[in-house]
Amino acid sequence: MAYIGTKPTVGNFQICDAISVVNGQAAYTMQVGSVNVIPQSANHMIVSLNGTIQKPNSSFTVSGSTITFASNLVTNDVIDFIQILGDVLDLGVPSDATVTTAKLGANSVTAAKLNNDIISGTTALTSEPADTDEFLVSDAGTLKRIDYSLIKGGGITEFDMFRLSSSFQGGTQPISSNLERCDTNSFEKIGTGMTESSGIFTFPSTGKYHIIFNTLARNAQSSGERHHQGLIMTTTNNSSYAEAAQASANIGYYSSSVNNIQSAITSIFFDVTDTSTHKVRFDVYANGNSNTYTAGNSGVNNTTMTFIRIGDT
Repeated sequence: MAYIGTKPTVGNFQICDAISVVNGQAAYTMQVGSVNVIPQSANHMIVSLNGTIQKPNSSFTVSGSTITFASNLVTNDVIDFIQILGDVLDLGVPSDATVTTAKLGANSVTAAKLNNDIISGTTALTSEPADTDEFLVSDAGTLKRIDYSLIKGGGITEFDMFRLSSSFQGGTQPISSNLERCDTNSFEKIGTGMTESSGIFTFPSTGKYHIIFNTLARNAQSSGERHHQGLIMTTTNNSSYAEAAQASANIGYYSSSVNNIQSAITSIFFDVTDTSTHKVRFDVYANGNSNTYTAGNSGVNNTTMTFIRIGDT
């Protein structure tokens, strides 16, 4: 709306700064926060002098930011307060701390009015959140924020596979040589991976692990069957090992010793609560040691050990 003259000041109710009376002076400058203020008119003010409300345009007048009382004030006079009302016939600009939740209409606050530190859905995240990124959760009905690092999970954090790189004859407890991490057919471990020393496997971190032992055995006897066993052995004190799982194969004889092979597989779930004490090894027992072989190959997986961390301890 256009106005002739001064545009009305609307709805901004203000209390002027305290004014010290000067003996024999009638005119005083009005300020709010040390800044001059200009009321719309004397009728848009409430002025209290010596505890008495003053009549506009009679007891005082206004010109710009100056209020002039009808007579000079004296030393003992006290200007109690001056309140500027603005245009009381128009809502105008609400006074400070006067807008309540009930005054806001549904959907009245849009994303354009939100500060950058407000969590909203206006921007899409195109990659995995950082650990310090935050989500909103309802905790027993109370809305709280939580870091991604506390709720992320899922996925495999440790995955590794070793294999026997060359065959050996008879049994051994444990398999302590010719072990290598698989490096063919695009294999790639996930995480830190297992550590192997003289056939003893150490875990990279605590957690629940799925351990799989696959054996491939060969009977080189000219006749008769041979028995082959693969054992998963675990310890929780880094000293004494106990049988946790067994894979057995009965290898028959057909016509050519080269083709007399048999595969067996076994697995366990092992809760590793301490990586310094919880370890695993792999044993082999063979009936007819001189004619029973555990097959290994550096280019193809024959006898393998697989380790998958599936969760926290």
